[in-house]
Amino acid sequence: MPTILDGNRIRDAIKEELRPRIARLAAAKRPPGFAAVLVGNNPASETYVRTKTKTSQDLGMCSQKLALPESITTEELLAIVNHLNTRKDVDGILVQLPLPPQVDTKRILLSVAPDKDVDGLHPYNVGCLVAGLPALRPCTPAGILQLLQRYEIPIAGRRAVVVGRSDLVGKPVALILLERNATVTICHSKTTDLAGVCREADILVAAVGRPALLTADHIKPGATVIDVGINSLESREEVARIFRNSAEKLAAFERKGSVLVGDADPFALAERAGAYTPVPGGVGPLTIVMLMANIVDSAERHLEI
Repeated sequence: MPTILDGNRIRDAIKEELRPRIARLAAAKRPPGFAAVLVGNNPASETYVRTKTKTSQDLGMCSQKLALPESITTEELLAIVNHLNTRKDVDGILVQLPLPPQVDTKRILLSVAPDKDVDGLHPYNVGCLVAGLPALRPCTPAGILQLLQRYEIPIAGRRAVVVGRSDLVGKPVALILLERNATVTICHSKTTDLAGVCREADILVAAVGRPALLTADHIKPGATVIDVGINSLESREEVARIFRNSAEKLAAFERKGSVLVGDADPFALAERAGAYTPVPGGVGPLTIVMLMANIVDSAERHLEI
């Protein structure tokens, strides 16, 4: 039986490790401070921001949500971000994406001070990752590393294949695995013989955003598969095909109108992998807790504790 890499368990463990660090900061000077910038009324963005601010508050941080109008201009939003950059009580700034079309997203993200860029996506922080220097790391790749380390899955000397080359996950997770002495291959839409390349992997990271793209043909027997994809199936026929007419999944679809699946075929994972992350409950829970860890790291540097 493969090992199921339980992201909820690792998330809870990291939260408990963060609590005394937050308490020490609060006792010495002040608790970590977090500001989330939300523009417009995108329901998914509102949910994400609400979850992040609630998690930070539950851990004892000071957090605030800046809810801004859909009509905001680039210059107006730049002024708000620049003000947050100067505030001594703010250790982390999160600008929730997507932004409205009239806003220059790249300019906004580049305006966040690197030492407050708790998403770890500023070019300065990415450059530090490339150079192997300490800096804030992107949250999902950092969470993947925590999963591998805490389940004692060897990385050094192993073949790792990352499917997907996004700035958010694919590229940084490849760099993090390379930093840990894996031999890393990045695959993408132009890769020839994707299945053949994936079958070489001892560690296979699926981060492409296509439901059940990776099948048994892509998975080396005994490989560790990290499935980053969270895809919503909104067709009964698609649910029936991917989940092999599972009565449980079809009933869930009838109740909710959709079912989640990762980038890897769930039956292939169960049959071929030595260890894998489920969807949901694998990588997802770690993204937010690693954001919290970045905020605490930033506060400790700011307060020199």
